[in-house]
Amino acid sequence: MGWLSVTLEADCAHAEGLADALMEAGALSATIEDAAAGTAEEKPQFGEPGAITTPGWDRSRIVALFEPDADIADAIAIAAAACKMSEVPAFTTEAVAEQNWVQLTQSQFDPIRVSERLWIVPSWHDAPDPDAVNLILDPGMAFGTGSHPTTRLCLEWLERSVRPGESLLDYGCGSGILAIAGARLGACPVDGVDIDPQAVLAAEANAQRNNVSARFFDSTRPVSACYDRVVANILSNPLKVLAPAICGHVRAGGELALSGILAEQAEELMAIYSEWIPLHVADSREGWVCLSGRKPESCAC
Repeated sequence: MGWLSVTLEADCAHAEGLADALMEAGALSATIEDAAAGTAEEKPQFGEPGAITTPGWDRSRIVALFEPDADIADAIAIAAAACKMSEVPAFTTEAVAEQNWVQLTQSQFDPIRVSERLWIVPSWHDAPDPDAVNLILDPGMAFGTGSHPTTRLCLEWLERSVRPGESLLDYGCGSGILAIAGARLGACPVDGVDIDPQAVLAAEANAQRNNVSARFFDSTRPVSACYDRVVANILSNPLKVLAPAICGHVRAGGELALSGILAEQAEELMAIYSEWIPLHVADSREGWVCLSGRKPESCAC
């Protein structure tokens, strides 16, 4: 038994509502993509916290999965009416063969070598180097599986910087990968904070899987301590807004690392943070940078 994959397009005003309406009309799943993906008109949508962006792409491609005997035309007509669309959108269908989706998904994720002694290993893989610092982390809902350049930049900074017994805060922890890496490298105590409760739950589960001691908090339980090391791998807009709070968690003489920053955004971020901590470009990769700096001893936490 297989399924039917149905593809149609909608403008930004209707795409999300149409995807939801298709689910109500019997679709098993519905995803929204940039209709211009792969062309010169493709537009990245980062969805970063604190950013003001347009609601999706000018034209979106909706891909919905249906049972093979579903009345596709009727489902799309019902969904279009629910969204008050003036016309029922045209669509195409494609048969999707049944397969082992878990096995297929897992095959796309191999261990990632971060450095000579640091690896990220999905739980279904054997560690390529058992003597290395192996971070067991599966792809999940929370951001941060180690494949993105910004995550790797932060991991490399932690490996260079962390000393045993130093306290560490992972600000915007996502999956908890940076907090977990810091703990495995000897940091203690280690805390993480995120605005997303689901990220906190994922980080707690990942820490338990890696047998490390780390505490994670969401915005309902804000942290108030100061730390020897603070790392924040988010994006430029929230880093601007959160500058006083992030710097306020770095103890006098402590170090801060920021990533999620495009190279052309570095100067602006360094200017903003200079009020508290002088930063410099510590490393770069694929157009992204990691900024780091030490808080002056004369500055209060």
